[in-house]
Amino acid sequence: MISSEDTVLILGAGQAGGQCAASLRRFGFEGRIILAGSEPHPPYQRPPLSKAYLSGEIEADRLWLQPPETWEEQKVDLRTGLEAISIDRAQKTVRFADGSSENYSCLIIATGSRVRKLPVEGADLESVRYLRNIADVDALKSDFSPGKRIAVIGGGYIGLEAAAVAKKLGAKPVVIEALDRLLARVAQPELSDYYKHAHQSRGVDIRLSAKVESLLGKEGHVCGVRLASGDVIECDSVLVGIGVIPNQELATEAGLKTGNGIVVNEDCQTSDPAIFAIGDCAEGINPVYHRRIRLESVPNALEQAKTAAATICEQPAPEPETPWFWSDQFDLKLQSAGLVTGTEFSVIRGDMDSGNFAIFHFAGDFLLAADAINDPPSFMAAKMMIAKGATPDPREIENTDIPIKDIMKACLAK
Repeated sequence: MISSEDTVLILGAGQAGGQCAASLRRFGFEGRIILAGSEPHPPYQRPPLSKAYLSGEIEADRLWLQPPETWEEQKVDLRTGLEAISIDRAQKTVRFADGSSENYSCLIIATGSRVRKLPVEGADLESVRYLRNIADVDALKSDFSPGKRIAVIGGGYIGLEAAAVAKKLGAKPVVIEALDRLLARVAQPELSDYYKHAHQSRGVDIRLSAKVESLLGKEGHVCGVRLASGDVIECDSVLVGIGVIPNQELATEAGLKTGNGIVVNEDCQTSDPAIFAIGDCAEGINPVYHRRIRLESVPNALEQAKTAAATICEQPAPEPETPWFWSDQFDLKLQSAGLVTGTEFSVIRGDMDSGNFAIFHFAGDFLLAADAINDPPSFMAAKMMIAKGATPDPREIENTDIPIKDIMKACLAK
């Protein structure tokens, strides 16, 4: 059992690391907590970066997980701008880039992920941007002004959210996607088509099956994107959003088991029982789908943070929930429950043209996932049914005369 004489060292001061520190205190841990992050900011929320913060609707202090002084009140030793460079498992020591080191009783790796860089000529030109942290968005804001031409490379959620903000602020975004549909890695075709139409109808230029060959520059500044087709898209700046890579190198070099992330068990423990991994950098066993996956989502990061803290404090872990995600684009709030991998067929509830509907995805008799646009009741019902392995009748799902709450209650009563 961990005691008040022990030290929990958390590497990574993002949402996962911050939540873990707070949860340790809530579960009664009275020992030393060190929360070390490489960024110069206290723990903050990342989802608003590509939405409300980029658009200027909120300031940086609205991003903080909790007021900075609260960390001190909770007796959490928050160290910003401090990057870990190695882990000595035998000595239970972590060395940092500034030459300092710290011993630990339990180590939490919450190092998150980093952007995947665009591997083409010209990617190092000025005004080629990425969107991962506060500094990235601060650099981007000057590009999102009336009349500016922005080439957004990548038709995933980050790219589409940024394009929506750019259009709202009067800029001229062009979304360039290498595959033949938007959101191809995370959504079924029905949702891809819906978002393509939603963006195009609002004036966003969408280019599909468009492979980037190189970026063109003038006097060191990006001025265009050359496609493999030979077409050139002129621009004043480029935003790259082609995915992220888990920050697992520290774990690999320390001899921990890694795959697509740091491999952990259901308690978020790595192959070394004194070391835990949580958030974007962790590859764990999802209790709903019973398979090993790495999820890039805030709810998953928070759940794993609480699980690791509970394990350390020998407290009951939180009840596992269905993976869920959200995205805000224009006046469309998407809430997704579950994972679409393995979908065999889908049914639509509501009228897609109304901007208020949900798409339910099935594998055999089982509800696998759901995507709800401006339809919170369908999202909440789907989330609960997926968690229980429910088998709703697809014909009833399509019938909007039957309240979704009634369908859910009938399924959960079986």
